[in-house]
Amino acid sequence: MSVLIIAEAGVNHNGEKDKAFALVDAAAAAGADAVKFQTYKTEDLASMSVPKADYQKRSTDSNETQFEMLKKLELPESWHFELKLYAENKGITFISTAFDIKSLSFLEKLGLPFYKVPSGEITNAPLLKAFARTGKEIILSTGMATLGEVEQALAILAWGFLCDKEPESLDQIWQHWSVQDARKSIREKVSLLHCTSQYPTPLSEVNLKAMDTLSSAFGLPVGYSDHTEGLLIPLAAVSRGATIIEKHFTLDRQLPGPDHRASLEPDELKEMVTQIRSLEQALGDGYKAPQPSEFDSRTSARQNLVAKQDMAKGSLFTFESLGTARTGNGISALHYWDNINTPATKNYKAGEAL
Repeated sequence: MSVLIIAEAGVNHNGEKDKAFALVDAAAAAGADAVKFQTYKTEDLASMSVPKADYQKRSTDSNETQFEMLKKLELPESWHFELKLYAENKGITFISTAFDIKSLSFLEKLGLPFYKVPSGEITNAPLLKAFARTGKEIILSTGMATLGEVEQALAILAWGFLCDKEPESLDQIWQHWSVQDARKSIREKVSLLHCTSQYPTPLSEVNLKAMDTLSSAFGLPVGYSDHTEGLLIPLAAVSRGATIIEKHFTLDRQLPGPDHRASLEPDELKEMVTQIRSLEQALGDGYKAPQPSEFDSRTSARQNLVAKQDMAKGSLFTFESLGTARTGNGISALHYWDNINTPATKNYKAGEAL
């Protein structure tokens, strides 16, 4: 199964409709499987006074509140329908991440094939339950999370998959998590994304080995949501077994906005997709066997038994008279010792294959 490549447009449309459509064009041209936006109502996502993250302060107006920044970057509901239809006509899947329950209810009208839970919402219990109640497959991003917080989110999702009613307490959710069917629902519908929620992420904080930890702990498919600069890390993640790659992209890294700097430009996104598809071919299926193109080399490159000197029929081969060489046919050099002190079955010239 090929790696699912999600081109994360996010809020890089900067609130401009033409840029949103151009991002769909770029993602489709790059060969990504899906183009993803972000859907939220600022009033339901952030308080008026919440500060920006440090990376947001560096890349946007430092005097602007997070609320004000988010408000400018909202994706209007009417655009969603147009963008989805446009993406479908371009041969790419349209998806969007909901950051609040009202936005998730709206996205349900679009009939999206799956949902991605953003890292910041991994402790948002009611939203997690709402995601699960859609019955869709879920990709859970784990940036900023401890292993315990990941398990807690999975337990809440499991409740939502199987239970319509509201839980009475977190303890009830944990009791439900101990039921085999709860864990089975997670295995059937959830994938994890390892992630470091810093834009851009320094290489020293990528920690790709955490993918192995997540896989071992929960037995789920694990992908990688990348916020580093360049192509190295998503390619490395694929080589370590990532089943999903999510990567931010932009029309121009010099545009103002919180995520542009850690994003790929269109030509780089296309190169990433091309390299991942090539890497998938190179990874193979893991079974060690001669490849079709090697069989000719097996014949020409491997050595066989030869007479090192002229030998009369019936004379015994010795360590001095039996050797090996590339002959293209004959008895494999593996049988060297088996043929010591055995009689020649015919007359041999020096260098002739047995």
